Amino acid sequence: MRKRILLVLTITWSFEFAFGQAELLAYDYIPDATYEEVANRINQLDTEIPLNFNHRVKAFVDYFTIKDRKYTQEILKRKDQYFPIFEEHLAKYDMPDELKYLAVVESGLRTNAISRASAVGLWQFISSTGKLYGLKNSWYVDERMDPYEATDAACRHLMDLYRMFDDWELALAAYNAGPGNVRKAIRRSGYKKKFWEVYRYLPRETRSYVPQFVAIIYAMNYAEEHNIFPLGYQYSMEFDTITVSQYFHIETFANQLNLCLDDVLNMNPQIKRGALPEGTRNFALKVPKEYKEKIAINRTFLYDTARKVGKKELERLAINTPGSTYGRTRLYHRVRSGDVLGTIARRYRVRIADIKKWNNLNSNMIRIGQRLKIWVLPTYNSRTKGLYATTARQVPKATQANLKGKAVYYVQPGDSLWSISKDRNITIEKIKTLNNLSSNMIKPGQALILGSS
Repeated sequence: MRKRILLVLTITWSFEFAFGQAELLAYDYIPDATYEEVANRINQLDTEIPLNFNHRVKAFVDYFTIKDRKYTQEILKRKDQYFPIFEEHLAKYDMPDELKYLAVVESGLRTNAISRASAVGLWQFISSTGKLYGLKNSWYVDERMDPYEATDAACRHLMDLYRMFDDWELALAAYNAGPGNVRKAIRRSGYKKKFWEVYRYLPRETRSYVPQFVAIIYAMNYAEEHNIFPLGYQYSMEFDTITVSQYFHIETFANQLNLCLDDVLNMNPQIKRGALPEGTRNFALKVPKEYKEKIAINRTFLYDTARKVGKKELERLAINTPGSTYGRTRLYHRVRSGDVLGTIARRYRVRIADIKKWNNLNSNMIRIGQRLKIWVLPTYNSRTKGLYATTARQVPKATQANLKGKAVYYVQPGDSLWSISKDRNITIEKIKTLNNLSSNMIKPGQALILGSS
């Protein structure tokens, strides 16, 4: 009897193990799709934009369905959160619905995506193009990360490009490379007017751009045929909006309502620092729909509390962050013979790290004639600029004698001992000892000894 029970248990365990293995094999199974099968499936898709298929497109189809199936799974997981927004705006402008897939190529459907060229958001706007289409971008708020505002701007930008080229494939190429590069490719091709006719004259990245667009449309429409399924789904929470016209600390606001901070920030991804700055006007803050009435009843208390927390700390951080333009005005400096980043930084009372960040410099190398963006505090103007050239000649003679043979740093507006210690890899206590400082107070133009030169 005992042997029979053991036999039954063994058979049962073997069946369950085999069934589990079969499930695992089924999950990992990658169906084989021939070139002709993929071509036929693409031909069956009802699209306004032509989906030309060739070996270049097939290579990207294989990438999304074989090599990086996890990426396709992630996209399928996010699409229900963002595609309804895209579809609504594309319909508003009477544009092809399949343009919604372009955001996949651009950002992988991530609102916080940032490229090496500093393009940001679902639709990867660089700062200048974003501003051209009305997307505000400050240290506190970047509307390029707002799914609604950025999608509307992307639709208008794509429509402008389509009007330029009267061809959607060329409009897509121009979205990636800029209309100037597409016009150049058209000229070099002998004034051909189709993407695949000017293909070899386009920048390398752009040559891959339209094929990826076609391939991602295929992969997302035929994911099941390739045994690709999302591991769960992301959806947007139902929301309503409240109007904010003041400094507003999001975490404080959320805590007063027992709201999940991440939920509020996910609804408002354009808020980069967890707060809205002083001077905010009519900002439409998204909140969970079921909280709208509670907020209305307690509005005065909630707003008053949210205005009292973290303001000075954030303003200090905004000023001290390398590359920050907070509270500053832009001007340009033309590099002349003898200029180095250090002398330019001292002239305008900014940091070398700032200049490098503002101009996307990977090293301290600059060239004569180069035009550098410099963001200065409002007090810098034609009458006061001489005050910003803090050099050894402006330091009292007695002090100059003490500075000989020393590594000296001249304090810039917004500097603190903490930021200098981090930038220069020296402790605050060491700086205070070297300079006989009794407190952490320093002022712009002050010469600080940081060691021996």
